[in-house]
Amino acid sequence: MVIVLKPGISREEIEKIKLKMQSLGCSVHEVVGESRHIIGLVGDTSKIDKELISANKNVEKVVNIQEPFKKANRLIKPEGSVVEVAGRKIGCGHIGIIAGPCSVESREQIISIAKDVKTSGAGFLRGGAFKPRTSPYSFQGLREDGLKLLVEARKETGLPIVTEIMSASHLDIFEEHVDVMQVGARNMQNFELLKEVGKSKVPVLLKRGMSSSIEEFIMSAEYIMAEGNENVILCERGIRTFENYTRNTLDLSAIPAIKKLSHLPVIVDPSHAAGLAWMVEPLSKAAIAVGADGLMIEVHNDPANAKCDGQQSITPLQFTNLMHTINQLAVIENKAVSF
Repeated sequence: MVIVLKPGISREEIEKIKLKMQSLGCSVHEVVGESRHIIGLVGDTSKIDKELISANKNVEKVVNIQEPFKKANRLIKPEGSVVEVAGRKIGCGHIGIIAGPCSVESREQIISIAKDVKTSGAGFLRGGAFKPRTSPYSFQGLREDGLKLLVEARKETGLPIVTEIMSASHLDIFEEHVDVMQVGARNMQNFELLKEVGKSKVPVLLKRGMSSSIEEFIMSAEYIMAEGNENVILCERGIRTFENYTRNTLDLSAIPAIKKLSHLPVIVDPSHAAGLAWMVEPLSKAAIAVGADGLMIEVHNDPANAKCDGQQSITPLQFTNLMHTINQLAVIENKAVSF
């Protein structure tokens, strides 16, 4: 349930309404927007008399939230949310570009790529230290050593780092060293992990599961937000369909759909969506055109010899050319790349 307050209401009156709602057993979520002041109610609202609340002279209207997700619902924050990391913003006109290799392979590799993508205009460095792989015999990442190399690359370039957390047992080291924790597609419905990252203050980038619906995707974000961490970025990375020409099928329609349903920023990972390097540019352009708040792109200085996902990684030079196009599209869309 959402209570929309009338303009000019005093803080004293707001607190009275909040206390009343809390006394009825609801968790209160206050949002102050550019044009509206809203009180969102989370919990069992069945005993709340909607007509009685509407009769309050300071209340403009009361709206029931039909969807199962509450804190992530756009009704709570119609203007949309911005997630800010180290001065870089994602959402509401700010386009975040996250770039780097699928996995951290060596000190020379990650620092070289970090410098290249920063020069080209990326705002964040991605790189896998702990790698989930389909085969147990595939390269699993450098783990803690890879995390240390990411931290070193951040010192060299100033780029905040984004990397995937695989287990709640790693949370302490991630909170100490990582700027954005990525929850991968395979863990989108690992609810115990979602609860744990929800207790953290580190922003979370949540990837859509390969077979999940849009509602299931947003509900996973709700798990994180319900624990107190509201700095969540959603990432569309393609879903599994009958088509096998591409690695996955990029669901571009999910971008406007999610933005209609939720206030959270949404980015796109064209690399995992297609699994083909030559498709990264057209899919990136399409993502920005339909309203994505950013991109996550795999960049490698030697894709042919990459230990992971070389076939979908573009080179630093290709990334530079892509960024020229992305900046032009951003201007057309009245947005700006955040770096």
